[in-house]
Amino acid sequence: MSPQRRTALVSVAAASLLVAVKLAAGLATGSLGLVSDALHSASDLVAALLTFFAIGVAARPADPGHQYGHGKAEHLVALAEGVLLVGASAFIGWKAISHLAGVTEPAVDPAWYAYLVLVGVIAVDASRAAISYRVGRRYGSPALEANALHFASDLGGSLAVLGGLALAAAGYPLADSAAALLVAVLVLAAAARLMRRNVDVLMDRAPAGADASAREAIGAIQPPVALRRLRVRHAAGRHFADVVIGVPPEAPVGQGHAAADAVEAAVERALPGSDVVVHVEPHAGDAALRERALAAAAAVPEVREVHNVSVVHVGERTEVSLHLKLPGALPLERAHAVATAVERAIAAAVPGVDAVHTHLEPLAEAAAGRRAAHGDEAAAIEALVRELTGAEPREVRLLQTDAGLVGFLTLRVDPALTLAEAHRRASEVEARCRAALPALADLIVHTEP
Repeated sequence: MSPQRRTALVSVAAASLLVAVKLAAGLATGSLGLVSDALHSASDLVAALLTFFAIGVAARPADPGHQYGHGKAEHLVALAEGVLLVGASAFIGWKAISHLAGVTEPAVDPAWYAYLVLVGVIAVDASRAAISYRVGRRYGSPALEANALHFASDLGGSLAVLGGLALAAAGYPLADSAAALLVAVLVLAAAARLMRRNVDVLMDRAPAGADASAREAIGAIQPPVALRRLRVRHAAGRHFADVVIGVPPEAPVGQGHAAADAVEAAVERALPGSDVVVHVEPHAGDAALRERALAAAAAVPEVREVHNVSVVHVGERTEVSLHLKLPGALPLERAHAVATAVERAIAAAVPGVDAVHTHLEPLAEAAAGRRAAHGDEAAAIEALVRELTGAEPREVRLLQTDAGLVGFLTLRVDPALTLAEAHRRASEVEARCRAALPALADLIVHTEP
């Protein structure tokens, strides 16, 4: 017999003895406190019996019908214990309130043997609470920990009943009913805690801190792995973790298996005794993902241009944003339908993408134009370029079109600059020119080394 079942069997024997002794003493003395304490112990007796059998069920290995094992049997039993405690507390509370309200008269005879019974009960409650808690913590048994909580509440209730009997002997008979009401409150509080904790487990609520600990452990793996998804639950003293990681598509099978082993070992270190399942998926880098998204978008009819494709990782989600240029004369309803088609095409072509965001822009249509004189506008642009860059522009050309004055500007930049730095300088020149020349309908700035 396992240590858990042996401990549960001792609890059954102790609860049986306590029920018999408390009930006999309570009926003999007319003490509602002792009777209520006996009912509390009776609920614990049923709970201990259920725990004894539940631990036997929970210890069974996994089978084809229960592939994750039978660990949740303990939590089902603990939930049933909570229901029993609620019923016992309701009965105790009703009887005590009827006495305190004067509906019924208490008839308490605090005989000497009642005190002897309570002292013995307190000693038994203290010992079995300590034993159940110690074994429950050692083996991670929620059912035994629940029993320890019950026994501790029994101990508090017995102390209250002892005080009530002492006051009843001193001429305050309602003190016994007040003690019984206190026992009812203790039972109800214990039931609430017990039911909440086990409902969380049965509903697979993520254990507090376990998710963060597992993520931190995976994040510390070298070389790093791409964590795509992590789910953690807890049952019967064990954590169960489902992990999805990404590896490069060209990586050999051995590399993917080694990454999965590293993740499994990291999670087990963070959550000892856990059951970890790691699933490996091909994970393309952001550059490859952008290329696939761009190709999928460009293949949609009526899309004339795709630019500003960005990949953003939000937690475990991967989102793509992009700008689409469509014919300017296209009705908005049709343009929205094209954008929706683009979003679906990207989702189908790149399964790892969770969301696609599109920004619609009108495509600049061809327009007739004629060369404009290099007058004041051209001189103003050249002056601004000298001010901002310290050099003459390589070319300034202005065209008068149906849409207005369009400028083409070529800048000389330091060949050592990065593309991002050159783009920032061109954007600054464009912004200053537009602000200084409101007549400009458009300005295209080209950079050259």
